[in-house]
Amino acid sequence: MANVNGKILTAEEEQNLRRPIEEYVGKIQAEVDALRSDGTDKVLSLQNQIDGIKRDRSLTKGEKEERIANARAELEKARAVEAKNKDAVSKLVADAQEYLEAHYDREYYQPVRESCEREKAVARERYQKGSVELEKELQRIKDRKHAAFNYKYHLIDLLRMSKFTFRETRERKWENYQYTFNRRSFLLQNGLYIAILLIFIALCIITPIVKNTPLLTYNNVLNILQQASPRMFLALGVAGLILLTGTDLSIGRMVGMGMTTATIIMHQGINTGSVFGHVFDFTGLPVGLRVVFALVMCVFLCTFFTTVAGFFTAKFKMHPFISTMANMLVIFGLVTYATKGVSFGAIEPTIPAMVIPKINGFPTIILWAVAAVAIVWFIWNKTTFGKNLYAVGGNPEAAAVSGIYVFGVTVGAFVLAGILYGFGSWLECARMVGSGSAAYGQGWEMDAIAACVVGGVSFTGGIGRISGVVVGVFIFTALTYSLTILGIDTNLQFVFSGIIILVAVTLDCLKYVQKK
Repeated sequence: MANVNGKILTAEEEQNLRRPIEEYVGKIQAEVDALRSDGTDKVLSLQNQIDGIKRDRSLTKGEKEERIANARAELEKARAVEAKNKDAVSKLVADAQEYLEAHYDREYYQPVRESCEREKAVARERYQKGSVELEKELQRIKDRKHAAFNYKYHLIDLLRMSKFTFRETRERKWENYQYTFNRRSFLLQNGLYIAILLIFIALCIITPIVKNTPLLTYNNVLNILQQASPRMFLALGVAGLILLTGTDLSIGRMVGMGMTTATIIMHQGINTGSVFGHVFDFTGLPVGLRVVFALVMCVFLCTFFTTVAGFFTAKFKMHPFISTMANMLVIFGLVTYATKGVSFGAIEPTIPAMVIPKINGFPTIILWAVAAVAIVWFIWNKTTFGKNLYAVGGNPEAAAVSGIYVFGVTVGAFVLAGILYGFGSWLECARMVGSGSAAYGQGWEMDAIAACVVGGVSFTGGIGRISGVVVGVFIFTALTYSLTILGIDTNLQFVFSGIIILVAVTLDCLKYVQKK
């Protein structure tokens, strides 16, 4: 009996509604299975058989070749049958799908959905009278509705052998999202983003009123992206260390060291300052060679120090907080002592146009950041090292037992971070046209770490995505830029950043506690 009169369907009534669909599609499915048995099904079976023979180490080479040859002969016959029956199978599948499109929603799913809505109302009424547990009852109704929705795709799955159209895939994902949606989990995952978005919207409204200038202009967006680009390298570097439940307090000093090194090498004319009492002059080298040499030296120095920190962390189980803090002090002390803390002025004015030219007003420094994101994403998601990184971060003991070289993965994460720091400081030197000094980059480690935390890279280890790091960098850069335009004091901006970090880590800890 359909739910046309607002009645709640019983399980038997629901089954009666579905029976004609099951019978019609089931009959077609039986015909399709019969056509596939000696064709498609046999092709898949024989392909698996051939793969198994290739992996079988108990067979001699001659036995393997003989068995593979026999299997391939059978495979050719099966493919011939598959090709012969292809049109008949396609016609039957199309017939079944047309029937589902015409009858499933109207005659089965819609009545079940209406019944579930009515059942929810009744459950709430009974809850007010104290006769049912509302949450359990609502979940049961939700499960019933979800099962009714999914049954159609179960039939399509059998007919098409797990091949769904783009529309069908999106519909299933949306339904599964609604089914698994939990308000508390959603707020834990996205509450901080929502709050920051609301703050940014408020800034976009307030800025034109206070400063008589709109915030979201094309030039402002480009400026935000330019500022974010070098910082993206730093955040991507430290993200790998946070993934290992570590951190890096020396990032800012790495930037200062890299900026100073790059400025000295690419300096316009003879350097005005000295290093350990020696004044460098690289003007005899071609500008292009100086640019490459500056990049190599930035990467070398940053990688050297991160490797040292990585060695102590991996070899002696030293917490990265300690090893990188030592790095921070050593680097700052060495660079300040060597240069007397002076700024080295500007680099050759032609260099920025070589490294990060503007094409029709578009700053190509953004493309460097895009390339870095793509490369690190590939390393994290498509290489053995990346998979091992997640494994070691999640549980280093279990990773070691499974055969992963934990020492190598840990040091490798620090080496990758050093390479990225070197590139980032070199790009920042080109963006700022020099001005390298030991003090440059102070506090940047906090921005990089905060961007990762806001982006969902968890200090609990083994959890994080590159997309989250990118979002985190843009969030912090955009907010800092917006507050600067609005005239907010820099010291208050630090307070604001600290609050965001505290809230982000708190939410991350709550997610971890909830899972435990």
